[in-house]
Amino acid sequence: LTIGFFISSNLLAKSNLSVESIKETITKEYSYTAIKGLDMNIGPSDFIVFHKDGAFEYKVSNIIASGTWLIKEIPGFNPVIHLNYSFPNDTLRVFEVNHITNNKLVLIEDNKVFELSHGFSNKINLFSNNINNTFEPVVQVIGSVIFFDITKVIGLDKNIPFIVIWLVFGAIFFTLKMRFINFKGFKLAISLVKGDYDDPNNKGEVSHFQALTTALSGTVGLGNIAGVAIAISLGGAGATFWMIVAGLLGMSSKFVECTLGVKYRHISSDGVVYGGPMYYLRDGLAKRNLKLTGKFLAVLFAILCVGGSIGGGNMFQANQAFSAIKGIFPSLSNLGPIFGMVFAFLVGFVIIGGIKSIAKVTEKIVPFMAVVYVGASTIIILMHFSDIGFVISEIISGAFTPEAGLGGVVGVLITGFKRAAFSNEAGVGSASIAHSAAKTKEPVSEGMVALLEPFIDTVVICTMTAFVIIITGNYENVDGLGGSELTSQAFGSVISWFPYLLTLAILLFAFSTMISWSYYGLKSWTFLFGTSKISELSYKIMFMVFVVIGSSVSLGAVVDFSDMMILAMAFPNIIGMLIMSNEVKLDLRNYMQKIKNGTIKKFK
Repeated sequence: LTIGFFISSNLLAKSNLSVESIKETITKEYSYTAIKGLDMNIGPSDFIVFHKDGAFEYKVSNIIASGTWLIKEIPGFNPVIHLNYSFPNDTLRVFEVNHITNNKLVLIEDNKVFELSHGFSNKINLFSNNINNTFEPVVQVIGSVIFFDITKVIGLDKNIPFIVIWLVFGAIFFTLKMRFINFKGFKLAISLVKGDYDDPNNKGEVSHFQALTTALSGTVGLGNIAGVAIAISLGGAGATFWMIVAGLLGMSSKFVECTLGVKYRHISSDGVVYGGPMYYLRDGLAKRNLKLTGKFLAVLFAILCVGGSIGGGNMFQANQAFSAIKGIFPSLSNLGPIFGMVFAFLVGFVIIGGIKSIAKVTEKIVPFMAVVYVGASTIIILMHFSDIGFVISEIISGAFTPEAGLGGVVGVLITGFKRAAFSNEAGVGSASIAHSAAKTKEPVSEGMVALLEPFIDTVVICTMTAFVIIITGNYENVDGLGGSELTSQAFGSVISWFPYLLTLAILLFAFSTMISWSYYGLKSWTFLFGTSKISELSYKIMFMVFVVIGSSVSLGAVVDFSDMMILAMAFPNIIGMLIMSNEVKLDLRNYMQKIKNGTIKKFK
């Protein structure tokens, strides 16, 4: 089926538009207002776009087509537009341009009339396409560095990016350097989160538990829902094993960066905390006569963090939240900007109040999300109780076959980690910004609390998702489904109403991730541009504007660029952590000594 456009004859003549004027006016995206002469259903997401380079594409009903367009003048008649189709088949179609203004277009072919309009949503889409086209070459260049396949150096092509090896190297190094603090410190970390060692006189803005939930809200998200499913679809059940290993190793990276975050934080006279990798890179390296290096790494980190907060920590989240809503309510497809404004208002309402306000929200949302999601997972696993042994054997046996071993690395360390900034963000440094606001005078105590994050995020929540997908058999029947759809199908096969619960989970995950990343971005912004009220307010307003943009358009290249910025934060961060690792090791030894001899007392 091909689509034509038809014409009357005199409206255009009255407008006195030349062929050149029509070419200039027509190059935009239009929505279908009406199609007369064809029995066809028009949807809110149907569109046709005429590009400046002479290409066109459209989607109407279930028809998708593309090709090239050309305006021609016919003496005594209205100009016509030639559509030369290249897809779905080679066809030349001619339409008379009946009426054209900046916001309206009527095209006629034979007895068929196509009434098109260019509205706000089309303007937004056009704007996003222009931005995407600008970013695409930049993304390709940066991606070629960050995701450089290190196996090419030895003549192989196994697609193992350098950034993954860098993060894994850091995690293994810190695990060995801190003498397996990820295991030895676990019990103490639980006591600290419970508040057993909380001194009411300690300086800071939030409790250990609030710092943990704020940082967790920035990491627990779509990586747990979608990333795990993609990892398993690529690497099989054995991918789960490597995911757990990555989570356990990441606990050590998180310990080091959050210990340093508290140690080098700055507390203003009014009690506001400024901390994170920007500060320990600058001040920690300055102590080692590396002042210029430290300053460079700190500024680089802050720039990357601001960029990451706008894209992966904002636009991508808003986009996925609206996509989840559209999946349940298709009639809302064109209301992205309105959804964005509502979401921006809710986000703004929380972030204007700063970290204390953010922490009060996250300490309620994160436990609720975890209980609902893990609870639903537990119910499904218990319903398949007899299959648990089979699932464990599948995971272990699959992890150690050559194909699944590589597939596990590719599926988990690349796909799963990359999609949600390596899921737990261990080594990226973002969580250090939240933890630096904790009420404590012992930096190591906050590092202890922080090491629980990768355990909760990856070892518990991601593993629960993996178990459900494997135990329901859905990983063997992917059918080309995306990550969240595969997870939804797995849960929905047992709990019919779970897709609605999943939509709620995505909304909450997106909201909590956004408010946490707004704080990370704000602290990096104030590091670069100062801590004045105007500086802070300008960032918060910018952040809320991008919530609306993210809900309205799909900025593929921009989000890819932002993801790369989040991953690239690991370069300056891990360099600084490696240089200061001896200092952290000494602090850890002193702290554990104080715990043993009673210098640090329990308050509960």
